[in-house]
Amino acid sequence: MSTLPPRAGRRCHNPLNSLHSTVYFSPDLAREFAALGLNDWSAAYFASRAAAMGAVGPGPVTAAFHNFDHRLITRYLPAVWSAVPPGTALDARLRAADATLRRLLGEAVIASPEMAEAASLALRATEACTRHARPLYAAHADLPVPQEPHLAYWHAATLLREHRGDGHMAALLTAGLDPLESVVSHIATGRGMSPRWVMTTRGWGPEDLDAARERLRGRGVLDAAGELTEAGLALRAELEETTDRLDAAPYEHLGAAGVARLTELSQGFLVAAASAGAFPDDLIGKG
Repeated sequence: MSTLPPRAGRRCHNPLNSLHSTVYFSPDLAREFAALGLNDWSAAYFASRAAAMGAVGPGPVTAAFHNFDHRLITRYLPAVWSAVPPGTALDARLRAADATLRRLLGEAVIASPEMAEAASLALRATEACTRHARPLYAAHADLPVPQEPHLAYWHAATLLREHRGDGHMAALLTAGLDPLESVVSHIATGRGMSPRWVMTTRGWGPEDLDAARERLRGRGVLDAAGELTEAGLALRAELEETTDRLDAAPYEHLGAAGVARLTELSQGFLVAAASAGAFPDDLIGKG
């Protein structure tokens, strides 16, 4: 029996996840990896996010990242590790996170008691995360916690993001949605990454998205216009509820008061980051 208000864990997770992801849209990440010889966004992304798993090949990354075209990943892995070994990539990502948070939030917020409090709360939540069947979380959980509060907060946000993400993939698998069907049905909610960004970052083409839409129409998930049917809305709701259930432990461990406070602090940081231009304007949407 949950001790938290409905969807409290999800509401806490959302700003943490979003603040973690600012680094992947940051010019600071591009600069750090360009200095190492990687000038391609995809190369930097795969190196920075997969590095916690070691010098893996494309197979484990396709499995762990879920919604990328395997052909895109094979273009960069394992070759990227010859230029930037995993430890070097992790160091570069942390430097980029440091620069990004300082630029987006400002030095006063970085040094504030609120940032230290948020780091403490988020790290406490991670104490209840579990490694089994969660490869990306487990890999990141083996990394040391940074000393500086803003980086400790970002590290904890990373752990909580990957923990929920691993559970979400289990829910998608149970629902019988392949990577593109997962993406396309999420786009149809109006809360997912826009088709342009899916194609730009995930390696899929327009024909791939069209084929996934057709498969979802055949299952009654989408209607002729590409909108979610009643069955589709129910499927997406069930996916989120299953993901919430699989991800409940960190937030139950933190408790209602801690979750409420961490949500408040994280939302404040996210609003400041978004106002400072952390995300592309057209990142989210159906169009």
